[in-house]
Order: sequence, then C-alpha cells, then structure tokens
Amino acid sequence: MSQPPRSNRGHRERNGDHRHYRDSPEDRRASPDRSSSRPPYYPREADSPPRHVRETPRVEHQESKCSNVCSRRGVVLICSVLTNALVLICVIAAQLVSSGMSSASAMGGFDINSNFNLQGTELEKARRLDSQYSQMRAPGIYGGIPFSLTLGVLSLLFVVAGNKPPHLMSQKLLLGALVFQAVGAVAYVVAVGLYLHFIIKVNATDVCQERERLYARSGYTWMNCDVGGADAGVALFGLITAILYGAGTVLTVQTIRRVKLYLQERKRRAEEKQQARGPQRAPLRAETTAV
Repeated sequence: MSQPPRSNRGHRERNGDHRHYRDSPEDRRASPDRSSSRPPYYPREADSPPRHVRETPRVEHQESKCSNVCSRRGVVLICSVLTNALVLICVIAAQLVSSGMSSASAMGGFDINSNFNLQGTELEKARRLDSQYSQMRAPGIYGGIPFSLTLGVLSLLFVVAGNKPPHLMSQKLLLGALVFQAVGAVAYVVAVGLYLHFIIKVNATDVCQERERLYARSGYTWMNCDVGGADAGVALFGLITAILYGAGTVLTVQTIRRVKLYLQERKRRAEEKQQARGPQRAPLRAETTAV
C-alpha cells in the first residue's frame, strides 16, 4: 500500500518537481493550534512599517543657537550693544579733548616748555581755567559712562538670553525685553537732549569764554566753546541707539503676538486631537469586556 507513493514521488523528483512534503518548522509550530477553534495569527505586511522606513535612521533637525540669536530682534540688540560702546568711547574722548593742553602736559603727553607757547602767568592761568572747565564738564562723563555701560550690558544679557526659539522662552523674559527697549529708547532721547543742553550751558560760561581767548592768543583757535566733534558723536550714536531700541520694541511686540497665536493654535489642536481620540476608546473597552 505504501510503495506506489514512493515510486510516484521518485518519478516526480526526476521530472523536476521539487516539492517539499516535509512540514516546515513554522508549520510544525502551528500544527498544535490547528485543532483549536481560534485560527493562528499571521502578521500582515500592512501592520509593519515599510522596510525603507525602518532602515532609514531618524535625523533630528535642531536649530542652532545662532539662528535664534541672529533673528531680526537679536540683530537689533547686537547693534544696540555696539552703539552703546561707541557712545561710551565718545564720552571719554570728549572729556579728554576738552581738558586742555595744560592738562595733557601734566599727564606727560608732551613737553610743555618746548611745545606749549604759554609761559609764566598765562600758563598758570591756563592750568586754572582748564581745571575749572574740566570740573564743570565732570557731570557729563560721570553720568554718560554709567548710563551707556549699563544699557550696553543689559542689551548684551538680553542677546545671550535670546538663544532659544521665542515659543520656548519665558513670557516674562520677552516682556522684560519689551519694557527695557521701550524705556531705553525714551531714556536715550532724553539723555542726548540733556547732554547737549549741559554741554552748551557749560560752553556759554565765562570760564570757557576766557579760556578760548587765552588759547586763541597763542594760536590754538581749535580750543573754542563750540560743541566739539566728540560731543556730536555722543549725540549721534545716542540717537542711533534710541532708534534701534524703538525698532527692537516693535519687533518684540510682533514676536509676543506670534508666540501667543502659536500657543493658542497648539492648544486648540491638542484639544481637537483629544476629542477625536475620545469616541474611539469607548468601543475598544466594550469589546474587551465582551471577550
């Protein structure tokens, strides 16, 4: 009874019919489950992700800190740091230039006996007038240096703190930057006006007028009571800084509005996603209970 199948099998193998009559290991594992009522589970190809998706490594695109710092708002703050530094330099230069040649010679700048035409009583008078004029201008440098230095350092701190995307930054930090730039713009306009008013008032005194005539008799006509180039530089860079702070205020307001809209939109999408998931969970719990 068993011989014909063997001969037929050998005949089929000679004819090229290479069928495997032995059960594969998967079939042997699945054979005990054939008697059960539940069919065996075979994973479908649709359940598993495509092969090219599985093999592709996940690449996380992270924004660099420069892309956040070098935004329009950050560039304006960086420029304001530079202009604050220029204001500081011009304030110091204005004080040094207006101190007079006798003060420069006292600091060892040049030999007063060979390069300075004033001698005797005129020299003593020039030193006295230079000292008085420098003391009269002292509030300008004592107020200008701390003012420009403080605003420059605060601007630099806000630049460093803005190395994150706006929606990840603290809202208090954005509001602080807004208030700082708005106050800085107004403060710089007021400071420039007060500085020029103070310099013009000092130059209109009798000390400055007498000092100008004394230097003019010796040929130093550039030592006059007009607003000097360094003082004009203080005013110019101060107004530029005020404009930068004003532009930064507008950009910060726009950034705060965009962040609020973004957060509201993200909250709305999260609520919609939660509502969409809600109705799907109830039938799954019912089916589980029925089983």
